[in-house]
Amino acid sequence: MLLPVSRLALVCLASLALSGCLGEESALTTPVSSQVGLARDPKLLVATTRLPVGDPPRKPWFSSERSADLVFAEARLTPPADSLLGTRGWSISKVEKVDHGNAAQAFAQAAFGHNLLLYIHGYKESFETAATSTIDLSEGIKFGGVTGLFTWPSAASTFSYVADRESAMWSRDALEDLLTAIAKTPSGGRIHIVAHSMGTLLTLETLRMLRASGGENAMERIGAVVLAAPDIDIDLFARGLERLGPDAKKITVISSTNDRALAVSSRLAGGIIRAGAADRERLESLGVRVADASEFGGGIINHDLFLSNNEVQQVIKRAIERS
Repeated sequence: MLLPVSRLALVCLASLALSGCLGEESALTTPVSSQVGLARDPKLLVATTRLPVGDPPRKPWFSSERSADLVFAEARLTPPADSLLGTRGWSISKVEKVDHGNAAQAFAQAAFGHNLLLYIHGYKESFETAATSTIDLSEGIKFGGVTGLFTWPSAASTFSYVADRESAMWSRDALEDLLTAIAKTPSGGRIHIVAHSMGTLLTLETLRMLRASGGENAMERIGAVVLAAPDIDIDLFARGLERLGPDAKKITVISSTNDRALAVSSRLAGGIIRAGAADRERLESLGVRVADASEFGGGIINHDLFLSNNEVQQVIKRAIERS
C-alpha cells in the first residue's frame, strides 16, 4: 500500500514508476513465403496517428501532434556495428514511402505474404523510443517475419498520463482500420500483437470493435495477442474479454504483482487494481493465459520485463509459436 503523500509527491512518484513504459527461428513463425526478419531486411513498417516531422520526414521523424489521418511509412534501419567508441545499437537511417491517404492498405501490402509482429507501445513514448522497443522485442524473440509498429501520439511527457490515455483511445478507429485491411489481404500471414501498459487498453478496445464489426472472419487472421503489464481497470478488462467471447483465448497476459508502475496507476485510478497486477488465479478465471513474471522483477519498477528479461521474452515467443 502506498503511504499518504501530497499530490505533488504522488505525481513525481508516478513519473518515476510509469517511465518504465519506454519502451531460434521456429517453423511455426515462418511467414507464408519465406523467412525475413530484421537481420535480413532491416526495415520497420510504421502505422501512426502522429504527424510527420517534415516532408519527407526528418529526425525525430514523427511528433506528438495528432494526425487527422492514419499515416504509413517505412523506417529504414541501420544494424548494430562496432566502432572505436564501442558497440552502437540499431538506429533509424531514414523514413520513406510515406502514405497519408491509403495508409492501412499500404501497410497491408508491405506485409503481404508474411507473418507480422505488431507492437503497440504505452505511456510516455516518443516515436523513436517506441521504435527502439519494437526492434528490441523483435530481435529478442528472433521473429522471422515482418516487424511493424503502431504508434499513437503520446506526449512523451512526465505529466501527460491523462492526455496520453485520451490520445490512445482517440487512435482506436485508425488501429481498427489497419487490422481490418491486413486481415482482408489475401495470402497474408498471421498478425501477432504485442502491446504494453497503456497500449493494452487501446488494443483490447480495438479488438472488441473489430470483433463487433467483422465477427469471426475479421478475427481469424489474428494470432497471438500478448498484453504486457496491462494498465487496464480489472473490471473493464473483464468486460472487454466478455465481448471478445472465444477470441479471448488468443490473449496471454504478462503480469507482475510487484509492478510499481501499476501500483501508482491504481492509486491514481482510485484504488482499482490494474489487470497487469492482478493475481494469476483471478486472471485465469477470465479465460486468458497468464505468465506471472513477479519472480523476475528484481528492479525498482518491474514494468518492462518483456523487454529486459530473456525468460519473459520467451513467453512471447511461445505464445506466437502456438497460435
